[in-house]
Amino acid sequence: MLARLPFLDEHWLVVPVPLHRWRLWQRGYNQSSELAKGLARPRGARLLPEGLIRTKSTPSLGGLGAVARKRTLSGAIRVNPRMTATFKGAQVVLVDDVMTSGATTEACVSALKKAGAKRVVIACFARVLDEALSAT
Repeated sequence: MLARLPFLDEHWLVVPVPLHRWRLWQRGYNQSSELAKGLARPRGARLLPEGLIRTKSTPSLGGLGAVARKRTLSGAIRVNPRMTATFKGAQVVLVDDVMTSGATTEACVSALKKAGAKRVVIACFARVLDEALSAT
């Protein structure tokens, strides 16, 4: 993945897709955060594991179509209020483990742009090409 991000350096922020605190507690870790560490550290980029937060717990998105996913995530992700100023004019790499419909990514990018991020690049480690396959 690092080879696909040759521009990533100390001038970039690396932000993982957030989990709600209850899901984090159940799982014990945020897989996107672990992946983000692996991207940020070798390049000296600034890792912000709490840059985005989930403001509400959402049910699992598995089996939902794109419209239902987007509706479920409406208002669920925002920039951490303590870090809003950090994103003004920033270049951000948003790290996600798996992208299905893009609804989560879209919600994250929207929050980052609203906070003033100049550029957001998506680093996704797996992509579901056919949503029908992910529902089975």
